[in-house]
Amino acid sequence: MQKLAFFILFLSIIGTGDKKQVHYTNDVPVIFKGNFVDDYGIRYTINDTLFIQHPHTKYHIIKWNIKDQYIVARNDEQNPGEGSLYTRIDYMQFSNMEPWKWGFCLSVYNAKTDRVAETTAKADRQNPKRGCNGFPFSRMKRVE
Repeated sequence: MQKLAFFILFLSIIGTGDKKQVHYTNDVPVIFKGNFVDDYGIRYTINDTLFIQHPHTKYHIIKWNIKDQYIVARNDEQNPGEGSLYTRIDYMQFSNMEPWKWGFCLSVYNAKTDRVAETTAKADRQNPKRGCNGFPFSRMKRVE
């Protein structure tokens, strides 16, 4: 019994290696957090740890990569599709496109691991009209 208790204590001290997820959220610009509607009329709520596509789809944010403009997330197990898999959400800001301030692309949404999601697909921000796997980025505007 003592060996088991020591082993559990040891694991809690050293952590779980790659399984321990780190959120990079200190520098997430306010423009990307809040309540939004896209140019298809779909509503969203986004904060440091959740990207929600209303009414039934949630992505649990594992990592914000501010420099390269993407999010890595785990799909909620209750999602209508691809539950418990991993997604990479690429995003970009727009200029001269009022009221649309930014847009996003689910560049991969069904990866087996977060690492695969992060490294598999990248959106083409130079061509936002076709840069999301041949489709346009979804344009976002803030709603109250």
